[in-house]
Amino acid sequence: MPHPPNFSPMAAIGLFGAAHFAKKWQAFFIPLIGIWISDLVINNYVYSSSSSNIVWFYSGFYWQYISYILIIFVGLFIFNRAISLTKTVGGMISSSGIFFLVSNFGVWAGGTMYPKNFGGLITCYAAGVPFIHNTIISDFLFTTVLFGTYYLLQVEYSSLKIKQLKYT
Repeated sequence: MPHPPNFSPMAAIGLFGAAHFAKKWQAFFIPLIGIWISDLVINNYVYSSSSSNIVWFYSGFYWQYISYILIIFVGLFIFNRAISLTKTVGGMISSSGIFFLVSNFGVWAGGTMYPKNFGGLITCYAAGVPFIHNTIISDFLFTTVLFGTYYLLQVEYSSLKIKQLKYT
């Protein structure tokens, strides 16, 4: 579904998976498969031209996927023993920063718009600043919804309580 630039639940899903999946491979596999399926639908149905060729991966996709892998690693590190408001906010802020740094680095490294020097990289990051507010807002919104809803559900339904981690 079309959405404002950089407004996506994917970083929050990565953090949530890192905090809640008992098997760590699931924390990576499930969010990344979700992103890939979403990309398939968007690239082949929402934004498709009349071409019959299937777009399996768009150019530069790996920068987006690298950012989500790093976000999941951050989640695994910060949620290794407990989930707290401080850790959740820290993960959310880290996620926004990681996505901004990696995705704009990818634009600079893989594109021709900016010179391949330090000045070009800084110019690319400066050009990305107007888009970071959507990243921050969506990370805040979706992280709050996922973690908050699950916490409230755990209070109401004890069978959802996590054995190895607890909300503090």
